[in-house]
Amino acid sequence: MPQPIDVYFWPTPNGKKVSIFLEEAGLPYNVVPVNIGEGDQFDPEFLEISPNNKMPAIVDPDGPDGEPMSFFESGAILIYLADKTGQFLPQGIRERYEVLQWMMFQMGHVGPMLGQAHHFRKYSPEEVPYAIKRYTDEAARLYGVIDTRLSEEEYIAGGEYSIADMAIYPWLVSHEDQGQSLDDYPDLKRWYGQIEGRPAVQRGMNVGRELRQELNRDMDEKTRETLFGNRGGGKG
Repeated sequence: MPQPIDVYFWPTPNGKKVSIFLEEAGLPYNVVPVNIGEGDQFDPEFLEISPNNKMPAIVDPDGPDGEPMSFFESGAILIYLADKTGQFLPQGIRERYEVLQWMMFQMGHVGPMLGQAHHFRKYSPEEVPYAIKRYTDEAARLYGVIDTRLSEEEYIAGGEYSIADMAIYPWLVSHEDQGQSLDDYPDLKRWYGQIEGRPAVQRGMNVGRELRQELNRDMDEKTRETLFGNRGGGKG
């Protein structure tokens, strides 16, 4: 019986990537909350695991050589867990890199750009029309890229569900806050409903829901500065 993986977690899209995988793969895990509103991501103990002060991070007591090993960056965590379990990342070279390139698309474009759209449309202390338009337009472009891809394939990386789907889906849940309507992207909408209906995805998305509700309720200037100030937030 594998030992539980410690997941340093807050219910953000990047955190939910990992909880979805763990639920899909049936791996045991312990949730260690990292309250990014309180600044837990700057604690020295956490920085030993995640030096860029971002969550999620994991500690696997059964690492590749049988010894504990920690990992940070959500994309790297998904690739590691996929290799560890032999699930959701094909072994064939062509199929594997099909998944990995869409993973890089999520990490380099979907997460950063949709995060900016969400921030300037919902959390910015002052309205910045240029930023709102720039990032809303970029969100629309990225949704269009995904929609076109899904007009050709059932899943993001081809005919099989993979870590690429797990990585992208949580970022699209807040589509309305990014200025997008799924009705404008019919193939994406088909895929979205398919992923949303998976029981493991539902369980993974529900992990830590009460923590997020608490943060939203308690948002004040100190919390806002911790999340968005010069020290940076905690979502990685």
